[in-house]
Amino acid sequence: MRRLLARRMKFHLLGAFLVSLGCATLYKFGVAEPRKRAYAEFYKNYDPMKDFQAMKAAGVLESAPPK
Repeated sequence: MRRLLARRMKFHLLGAFLVSLGCATLYKFGVAEPRKRAYAEFYKNYDPMKDFQAMKAAGVLESAPPK
């Protein structure tokens, strides 16, 4: 029963570190990288003036009324 807490603490700290490292890796490759690729693909062919004209024609913008 001696040093039981210290021995269990080492085990749990190592386990917690590995679980957190695994979660961070899964988030990076499961969420962050696909999101970066999606944004890059969207902005590759994005025309802000075309989008502005479409919003202006729809009457979405108060500072630029449709004509």
